[in-house]
Amino acid sequence: MTPNDFSRKNLINLPNVLTYLRIAAIPVIVVLLAPPTSKQSLNLAFFLYLLASTTDYLDGILARRHNQVTSVGKLLDPLADKLLTSAVLIMLIPLEGVQAWLVFLILGREIIITGLRSIAASRGLILDASPMGKRKMVSQSIAIGFLLLAVRSVETTLHTIGMGFLWISLVLSYWSAGDYFLAFHREVKRTEEQ
Repeated sequence: MTPNDFSRKNLINLPNVLTYLRIAAIPVIVVLLAPPTSKQSLNLAFFLYLLASTTDYLDGILARRHNQVTSVGKLLDPLADKLLTSAVLIMLIPLEGVQAWLVFLILGREIIITGLRSIAASRGLILDASPMGKRKMVSQSIAIGFLLLAVRSVETTLHTIGMGFLWISLVLSYWSAGDYFLAFHREVKRTEEQ
């Protein structure tokens, strides 16, 4: 990263502001999911999660469309995603929305990939999100949306659909982890050959 990456213009461009808003929504969602919860607090958490997830979709489009892709954005965007999904999944454990061991597998992968990205960054490499990683994120977001939504008459159906998408995201997450390790290996090899 260069000093220009931390210029005011790069730090407060619209895509990065959307990422900051996604991060700011996390504590609010956590408070809404703190037991004891009500249907209203679950649905409000669902609504905020939906808005926060939408900012993830929009920030990437805006960054590319307006040529505002920054190193800060490349690092913060996936971190914001991980913080948001991790917080919600952890808060769903005491609500019996998801099993703790499944959350451990999902978060374990996220910690490993965050560590890999940190190692890459220390070597001056930025690992962009892989297409498989993006699919994982989409399926995880859909899963969490279904798991948060509280509609009494279809609660079991919503939970079943949510768990189905969560399992899909688990498979995709470990598949994409392999992609990240391969990308890191290729980048390291490429830089060593120069």
